[in-house]
Amino acid sequence: MAARVTVIIPAYNASEYIANAVHSALDQEDLPPDEIAVIIIDDKSPDREKLDEALRPFADDPQVTILHNETNMGAAESRNRAIDLAQSEYVAFLDADDWWEPDKLAAQLRLLDEQPQLPLCCSGRMLHAPDGTPVGRTIGVPDRISYDMLLRTNLIPCGSVVMRTRIAKEFHMTNAEFHEDYILWLRVLKKYGNAAAINEPLLHCRLSEGGKSRNKFKSARMQIGCYRVMGIGIFKSLYYFACYAVNGVKKYYT
Repeated sequence: MAARVTVIIPAYNASEYIANAVHSALDQEDLPPDEIAVIIIDDKSPDREKLDEALRPFADDPQVTILHNETNMGAAESRNRAIDLAQSEYVAFLDADDWWEPDKLAAQLRLLDEQPQLPLCCSGRMLHAPDGTPVGRTIGVPDRISYDMLLRTNLIPCGSVVMRTRIAKEFHMTNAEFHEDYILWLRVLKKYGNAAAINEPLLHCRLSEGGKSRNKFKSARMQIGCYRVMGIGIFKSLYYFACYAVNGVKKYYT
């Protein structure tokens, strides 16, 4: 019998933190173990030996599948590989250095089960230093997120998303040179309508200096690229980018 939700965890140089991420996915409250599957995709990581050692406790776990890319494909294509393999009703995304609250999946699945028109559900998040220490910053989300709201700023943290698998298979993640997850949310909401959100910090995120969004100039160029991919004209792109810049300041500095 297939699980209800498949948790997708891409891994690259993640040996230090990945066990914590996997435990947080498996140790979800109010869900029987057979309702959760975890697919870990090692993206030809240089720390393969350390990663294998970190994942050794899960090697014989029937809930866990560990895959190894033959070449470095990037997080987007690694997630797509797992999406194609998923046989569950839902997929959930989790980064290897982040972790979840124990009631996260149950809360989101209840909401999605009750409202079958919703394509996906996300949540708020709490920010942490690389060592896991809270930095005293929680980023909330509105209860409903529309396509137009999303154009103004990315309100959907990738590691908080639970999505209907059939929709994930329809779109996949593309344009990894930009914000591939953001483009996916935009495409989904443009076709299927509003996303739901739970305004609680059910996701814990480690801040990384090497992440795409940490370089603000690079992130700005990528944001414009996302608008171009979505076919948005130059004047509207400039307007939405201005909203993005203002909201970015509010999100992280107020």
